[in-house]
Amino acid sequence: MFIDECTIKVTAGDGGRGCSSFRREKYEPMGGPNGGDGGRGGDVVLVGDENTNNLIDFKYKPHWKGERGEHGMGKDRHGREGKAAELRMPLGTIVTDEATGRVVAEVLEQGQRIVLCQGGNGGWGNTHFKSSTNRAPRRSNPGEIGESGTYRLVLKSIADVGLVGFPNAGKSSLTQRITRARPRTAAYPFTTLHPQIGVIDYPETYDRLLLADVPGLIAGASDNRGLGHRFLRHIERCTLLMFLIDMAGVDGREPGDDYQTLLDELGAYDAALLAKPRVVVANKMDLAAAAEHLAAFRGQHDVEVLPISCETQDGLTALKSTLRMRVEEMAAVPVAGAGDVNPINTDES
Repeated sequence: MFIDECTIKVTAGDGGRGCSSFRREKYEPMGGPNGGDGGRGGDVVLVGDENTNNLIDFKYKPHWKGERGEHGMGKDRHGREGKAAELRMPLGTIVTDEATGRVVAEVLEQGQRIVLCQGGNGGWGNTHFKSSTNRAPRRSNPGEIGESGTYRLVLKSIADVGLVGFPNAGKSSLTQRITRARPRTAAYPFTTLHPQIGVIDYPETYDRLLLADVPGLIAGASDNRGLGHRFLRHIERCTLLMFLIDMAGVDGREPGDDYQTLLDELGAYDAALLAKPRVVVANKMDLAAAAEHLAAFRGQHDVEVLPISCETQDGLTALKSTLRMRVEEMAAVPVAGAGDVNPINTDES
């Protein structure tokens, strides 16, 4: 099951109580205070994990809590700090405070650590309150209460290439051919029910690209029709968009109309998507009507088209090379507006 949106409730650990005690040793009738401090409560920490690809762990376990700090003890023994609750998040997760609607954190890098809720400080033992006028203080502090809150998690997959197209255009077949992912394929539309993340390998240079296969879009997807509207957010972070067009018109659709509809839906969802670089790929070129449709398509749209066939695997090598070249070109261009979201606290330790 693929979960890309859920709500969690988190509570950091409370600080331990300070201890009020006195030395009670032989020949030490006036030993003085020796109460230790309480330990600090455990934080709730978000940890970026590239080996996690969805939020299913938090869908079925929405409550997370840091460990309470240990109470202080006599003989100046301080309480142990509580263990932090570490929430391993897929890269691309946005965390929003449900109470304020404010984005408080964004997990983007492997190993990134963000303190979502801080644990309470431990209370002081009575040793801290000793003075020249109060030689036997009986005062100690309780531990502070840890922070808590309710947060909305939304996953926007981080990939180099976002694959979009109509149902039954061959997206899953293409994903199987050029990556190690194995999405379900069948001779009917909507076989892909959630985004698939695949890795395109380049053994000769030891490079790789991440490909996000988004479930098929249809006309009206931006208005919540079909399945694609739920997953359009997953192509927002992609460096390059790959439009896969059924050039044979197997379902009776015109390839040129399909391409224009995809552009319209992406623009209606977020106009910024139309500014992303794109590659148009003509699939099913092994079928008889594809050549005629390709000629008509090129007459309608002034774009470069890469003809392929997932069935015969023709053109796939050239496609992989083009994808790598285009992504490398974009990697050399600085990204405007990077770093706009500031996490509330980042722990680099």
